[in-house]
Order: sequence, then C-alpha cells, then structure tokens
Amino acid sequence: MSQMSVLLADDHPIVLMGVREIIERDPRFKVVGEAMSSSELISKVSQLRPDVIITDYNMPGDEQYGDGTRLVEYLRRHFPEPRVLILTVISNPQVLTWLYGLGISGVISKSAGLEQILVALDAFYREGHYQLDILDEASDSIEQGVSHRLSQLTVKEFEVLRLYTSGMSVSDVALSLNRSIKTISTLKISGMRKLNVESDQALLILCIKANLFA
Repeated sequence: MSQMSVLLADDHPIVLMGVREIIERDPRFKVVGEAMSSSELISKVSQLRPDVIITDYNMPGDEQYGDGTRLVEYLRRHFPEPRVLILTVISNPQVLTWLYGLGISGVISKSAGLEQILVALDAFYREGHYQLDILDEASDSIEQGVSHRLSQLTVKEFEVLRLYTSGMSVSDVALSLNRSIKTISTLKISGMRKLNVESDQALLILCIKANLFA
C-alpha cells in the first residue's frame, strides 16, 4: 500500500508541530498540509483530498464553517471519503455519541497523549478502521460531580455554552449557529441550570477549573 496522506488542523502551532513529528516517525504516513482555521481546513481538504483529516474540535471558526459540531458536520457532508480524527479534551457522552453518529473514525483525547494518533493511523493502514471508545473516560479528567452534570447537556446546549465561554456574545453565538437570539438564550439558561451555575462568572469559573471546553 502507498503512503497515506494526512491533513492536520489546529490553531496552536506547537500542537501542529508535535502531531507532525509523531506522524512522520512512520514512513507509511505523510503530512501533506496544515491548517489553523476552519476556512483554511476546508480549502486544503478541497485542494489536497487527504486520506485522513486530524482536526482539533475547537478552532477559530467563521460565519461559513464555524467549528465544533458545525465544522465536523460540514466535513462529513461535503467530504465523506477521508477518515476524520478529532483531537479534544471533551468527554461529554452525548457530544461524542453524536460525533460518531456522523461517521468520524475516532476521538483522540488530548489528556491521554498524542501518541494515540499513531495507533489510530496504524489501524487505518492495517485494518481500514479505528474505534477508540472514550465515553467511559468522562470522569478520569474532571471531578465526578461535574462530569455527571456535564453529561446532562444536550449537544445544542453544549455548543452554546462552549461558544459563549470562548468569549462570544449571545448574538455572536446565534449568528454562528444560525439560530435566533431567543433560542440561544433559552439553551444557555437551560445548560447553566443543568451545570448548577447561576451566573456567567460562575459558569466561566466552572469551565476554567474543569477544562470543559478546551
């Protein structure tokens, strides 16, 4: 079998460099491009047609492609051929189940170490598929009570809170997700209720301490 081509996407240059270094240890795989934003990722997928896409879940988005679930959904709908690996610290069971339902090939937990990427690529090369179930690892990286509360969030609530705590206003989130401000406000309130926080400050403190949306 010839080399498998890999496209990397992350907004942190150090992460890109580290992932590239890991992949290039094995001559069966070749990094053909890197992207640091959603727009750049989509553009390079169109140009390079890689065998595998390895992308961060949280990326600087834009009005056209966004990031998170919106970006992944776009990738799977418009580019169904490449295998997609998601790099993230997210452990919300509903979000992970939703991602696998879209047809991604695997989720690599950043907290588990990037060496798992080479394990996934090896599985692609040898067997054509890879599946690492991290749904049971939700309580490994965050306190059990917070993990339980986080698991109660729907995918939409999770995305609203993730974007809001990244610094976007409710109006910005509404524009990004193509929803009304009223809908976004309702999802934000219901998500905060499930996390048992009563203020934006408490929400931000919880997210920072538990590293929920990194």
